[in-house]
Amino acid sequence: MALMTAPSPAAPDTPHRSGFACFVGRPNAGKSTLTNALVGTKVAITSNRPQTTRHTVRGIVHRPDAQLVLVDTPGLHKPRTLLGERLNDVVRTTWAEVDVIGFCLPADQKLGPGDKFIAKELASIKRTPKVAIVTKTDLVDPRTLAEQLIAVDRLGQELGIEWAQIVPVSAVGDTQLSLLADLLVPLLPEGPLLYPEGDLTDEPEQIMVAELIREAALEGVRDELPHSIAVVVEEMLPREGRPADRPLLDIHANIFIERSSQKGIVIGPKGRRLKDVGTTSRRHIEALLGTPVFLDLHVKIAKDWQRDPKQLRRLGF
Repeated sequence: MALMTAPSPAAPDTPHRSGFACFVGRPNAGKSTLTNALVGTKVAITSNRPQTTRHTVRGIVHRPDAQLVLVDTPGLHKPRTLLGERLNDVVRTTWAEVDVIGFCLPADQKLGPGDKFIAKELASIKRTPKVAIVTKTDLVDPRTLAEQLIAVDRLGQELGIEWAQIVPVSAVGDTQLSLLADLLVPLLPEGPLLYPEGDLTDEPEQIMVAELIREAALEGVRDELPHSIAVVVEEMLPREGRPADRPLLDIHANIFIERSSQKGIVIGPKGRRLKDVGTTSRRHIEALLGTPVFLDLHVKIAKDWQRDPKQLRRLGF
């Protein structure tokens, strides 16, 4: 079992490496939180609701010896809607294009059918190195963690997957994150910078703004609602006539839900929930863009959009 063996220190003439690493795992395995922690800032939305990532987000980790581009994918799952099928297609396409795959398995949950479903798919990808990442180690005691590491090793043996490494990490406690990066870098090809120094993501600003609004809208809603929420930023324009030292960005966005019964949940009594969504997301958007923002939110119904190819295209899927 290849476990937590950090590479030896790089020699001065070590070649520069650059490439793509993809985090996969069932929904809510900690992939987005891990991406944000390694990049050092928020590039992927996080939620305790499963299946919140809908776009592959590239977070860029800059190091003296390497540039590691992290691709965060939706959780692979058995789809029940056209949206679910398209999200799975995104995952499989991404797997075929990356240099290394990180399989995220939470330490606080025993391996289940969802993990085995993904592992079987990974077993069919022969050439790409695979690292097993046991996440959320801050939630378990040492004995439970040891049992999970053994179970992950055994899963690889059962399916013929040779893990390049098995690494326990905690994105929340910042435990072994730099070790994880140290282990991923040698698996990348030699090459120059893929993105300019200082870039943290190639996700368009409009998409990131929409995702931050959706993250705020997901907080505290009932179980059936998260999959039904989509956000589209219709317009982002600097306010005209503002002095140069007091700029203001006007953002107009629509929150789409599938049924009229869901509208009241999102808006809340006397509009309080929608106001909270606006306040929370505006704070994150201003931090992301570095400028004051006026955020105009509207809730609209796109009936059964998850099952409608035309509406899926319109909403960016």
